Amino acid sequence: MKPRYFKISAVVILLSVFFTACIKNLDTIPLDKDVFTSEKIYKDFSNYEKVIAKVYAGLATTGQKAPHGDQDILGLDEGASQYTRALFNVQEVVTDEAIIGWNDADLMDYNKMSWSSSNTYIGNMYYRIFYQVSLANEFLRQSTDTKLSNYGFTDEQKATIHDYRTEARWLRAFSYYHAIDLFGTVPFVTENDVVGSFLPKQITRTDLFDYIESELLAIENDLKAPRTNDYGRVDQASAWMLLAHLYLNAEVYGKPAKYTETITYAKKVIDAGYVLEDNYAKMFMADNHLAKGIIFAIPFDGVQTKTWGGTTYLVAAAIGGSMVPANFGTTQNWGGLRTRPEFVAKFPAGNTDKRKMFYTTGQSLSINDYLKFTDGYAIAKWTNMTSTGVKGSDGTHMDTDLPVYRLADAYLMYAEAVLRGGTGGSPAAALGYVNEIRTKAYGNATGNITPGQLTLPWILDERGRELYWECHRRTDLIRFGAFTGGTYLWQWKGGVQAGQATDAKYNLFPIPDSDLGANPNLEQNDPGY
Repeated sequence: MKPRYFKISAVVILLSVFFTACIKNLDTIPLDKDVFTSEKIYKDFSNYEKVIAKVYAGLATTGQKAPHGDQDILGLDEGASQYTRALFNVQEVVTDEAIIGWNDADLMDYNKMSWSSSNTYIGNMYYRIFYQVSLANEFLRQSTDTKLSNYGFTDEQKATIHDYRTEARWLRAFSYYHAIDLFGTVPFVTENDVVGSFLPKQITRTDLFDYIESELLAIENDLKAPRTNDYGRVDQASAWMLLAHLYLNAEVYGKPAKYTETITYAKKVIDAGYVLEDNYAKMFMADNHLAKGIIFAIPFDGVQTKTWGGTTYLVAAAIGGSMVPANFGTTQNWGGLRTRPEFVAKFPAGNTDKRKMFYTTGQSLSINDYLKFTDGYAIAKWTNMTSTGVKGSDGTHMDTDLPVYRLADAYLMYAEAVLRGGTGGSPAAALGYVNEIRTKAYGNATGNITPGQLTLPWILDERGRELYWECHRRTDLIRFGAFTGGTYLWQWKGGVQAGQATDAKYNLFPIPDSDLGANPNLEQNDPGY
């Protein structure tokens, strides 16, 4: 059974209909006793846990019914709009680590790095980000100290709600981080803005960086200590990991280099008592909530949390050809996702590196036709089988949780920041951390590297080997100057099989035309679009 917390998340989807209230003043008590308003919801202390659970659940689910029906965001394909499915597509399918074989024109743009501001899948990510922001804003707007006092809550109840508020601020910062990374300059709204009274202004990328940083620093000491919160909820280590990622990419986001800060916060995570998982594959199985080294994960459950996104997408869409779905604990074989040959080449020959989880039977290495599933090696990293060989609770929807942050990522950020000149760390410690990862990957020290081998290009490749299909690759390639342009080519980059240079505008996804048309305060983030 999954931990208690996410069961609450699944239940609240049916309870949180107050988000769709269609009256002008959300604080007004209506005459109709059956109408839900903020006043009715928030005066009952027991509802606060349900509401914050809805904010968490927005990362996993797509609507009020599972796996579809009464969707959160109208006008989008509900399954494709699921947060982590949309994130995977924009972080992985556009890179050397993944390609998709479904004949949808907008998805093919991802394969070829040739999208426009009318791409519907970009809209999936954009609107899901801001739906999450709106959920967090509303919770914060309705749970101020003044309102809690007016409701007559005890000090103990106020303290509990304060914890929820802190987590809501982290969740908002998490989505705004995806906004700054993917779109750069975006509309900006907080709980201090009155609902429905204005069109949001556009914030610069550097100002959004400052805001995310200030929010995380403000809540750092109010979050629960590492490894003390309920599973699936954030803690101080989650804030440290998000800060480390923000600082590592500071130059990309228009700020001065902040590698010293990266080291500081990566080291806080490293010193927090986490340990690396001995069995790499266990972190991507149906019982990975028991795996070591996972700092924050988005929980999924085949019965409680049915969705066409999340890890259901990562397992089912990666099965096709001669692959047997039952071997992966599922009945699904969607035949879509594979990897590209340039990524396969990052691994040594043979099976010495246990992270090399390719399915090759009946699959060609080269991708002559990206619509053909058997062109390109399949990825067998994600599965709905437990580490003890038991199938997940449902054959259609997966029990496997999605790790967002892992200890190995903190090790690699520390090492990269040291190599880039950050202070407060040491090359010896950096080498020790990466070799600890390598020892786990190889089962012994045969995969360990020497000081001379620890270079920035090696770090980029090692991040790929360790973190592939975990929604990091595009961001990493951009930071290393290897995403757009012609420095690094992979098959079908730029729309030709051999790969070709691409325009630098693709380092950002465009703000969707639909939002530009609806809000005259917005300007497109790159003139190339």
